[in-house]
Amino acid sequence: MSVKYSILGLLHYEDMHGYRIKEHIEKNFGYMWSVNYGQIYPNLKKLEQEGLISMREEVQNGKKGPPKKLYSLTDAGREAFQEWLFGSPERSMLLRDPFLMRFVFFGFGDKERALELIDEQIMAYEGDLAGRLSKKEKWRTKDVFVNQLAELGIEMNKMMLAWLKETRKKVAAGVQEQ
Repeated sequence: MSVKYSILGLLHYEDMHGYRIKEHIEKNFGYMWSVNYGQIYPNLKKLEQEGLISMREEVQNGKKGPPKKLYSLTDAGREAFQEWLFGSPERSMLLRDPFLMRFVFFGFGDKERALELIDEQIMAYEGDLAGRLSKKEKWRTKDVFVNQLAELGIEMNKMMLAWLKETRKKVAAGVQEQ
């Protein structure tokens, strides 16, 4: 997913600070995509230079520190976003999960530790699922596309949990046989 177009898309909802953009991506898209500040701020600067967004400084009432930079979508930004939105989609992104990269090499390590790490993943996915399910009603009030993406997140979460639990059983059985 392009950081550029994610920013443009989010600014359709409301004007945002860079911190809020990153927070929104992590909170709402974290199961399919992650981003860091090193990606957000250079993209904001470039988008402003291209005239796709504008920036205004906002004084923080009663707070010390420099003014916050609040970013807004321009008409040119809306137009560029629409071109991207309805253009041919990019190749789909492969599943990227640091745990899975480790998992493939667990055969070279301690099986008991592998089971502990699988258990940690199960607990993390159970927590994520509970969080997604608690927000399900909120997502129902959004448009069909946002709602369906939220449903996809829930289903992917359930799928990973089922896979992790089945995998745990198989690894545990292999440990007991040794």
